[in-house]
Amino acid sequence: MSGGARFALYWAPELDDPLHALGSAWLGRDAETGAALPQPGLPGGLDISDLTADPRGYGLHATLKAPFRLAGGYAALEAAVQAFAARTAPFDLPPLAVCDLSGFLALRETAPCPALHALADAAVLALEPCRAPLTEAEWARRRRGGLSAAAEARVARWGYHLVFEAWRFHVTLTRRLTPGEHAIVRPALIAHLGDAPARVRRVRSICLFSQAGPGVPFRIARRVPLAGAAPGPPPTG
Repeated sequence: MSGGARFALYWAPELDDPLHALGSAWLGRDAETGAALPQPGLPGGLDISDLTADPRGYGLHATLKAPFRLAGGYAALEAAVQAFAARTAPFDLPPLAVCDLSGFLALRETAPCPALHALADAAVLALEPCRAPLTEAEWARRRRGGLSAAAEARVARWGYHLVFEAWRFHVTLTRRLTPGEHAIVRPALIAHLGDAPARVRRVRSICLFSQAGPGVPFRIARRVPLAGAAPGPPPTG
């Protein structure tokens, strides 16, 4: 990979999960294979390719550790991901639902899931030694939307503002929509995904995504099984 390569740790549906096929088709690209996929049509003459261009580039995912450049070699990153997965136990993800998230349509969990938030928090910490400091250009991109003082402090420390208390699980499926677009796209998205989001699914792996260079779509470089032991029952007596 070139010096402009970036990596990220994401959750993505398992290949045998119907959400993988349906969500990838909605976005128009399979992040596992890199293949372009035919997308469903939308009423009202809306261009689904335009509405999904941004999330298509990142692939179907929910962010655990946001994209970063490497501070060291790829082998060190891979070892860190393996070690993190080895000490993390699988867990059940609550049913998901299509939600409005600041104008974007995204899948979000429908019930609290402490294990999910713990996974994201631990991912930030586990891979931080692998992250290179932000460049001036990367800082500029982070500040483009405006940052609060607290968010700027998180960027300075962790390279990203949506971490820890600011993190929210979400699988982004559109760009920010106008109210008129939202009224058309949301029902179409819900119909396309059917009952797939509402299934209770086991989080049994994490995905290392890679981007070969600026503007290149992200691909799944490796799926790493979670192999940690689940907590035992509390002691009695």
